[in-house]
Amino acid sequence: MAVSFTSHPKDVGETYTEHFGVAMSFSVAMIAGGLACAVHAVLPFMFTTTGSQTIRRLHDRMVKNRAAISH
Repeated sequence: MAVSFTSHPKDVGETYTEHFGVAMSFSVAMIAGGLACAVHAVLPFMFTTTGSQTIRRLHDRMVKNRAAISH
């Protein structure tokens, strides 16, 4: 059972605790970006770039982190 908690974090070069922090930071950013998109759907003049900026920033963090680990 312990292996299931550590195998993926190890695969991405993190401890369980580090992975928890990174995953939670992604979660918070995704929730905030999603809420901004929901507000934008009702009030199109608000948060006009927040959703796309959130996606871009999270994608860059994930891709750059994985690229740094694999080299």
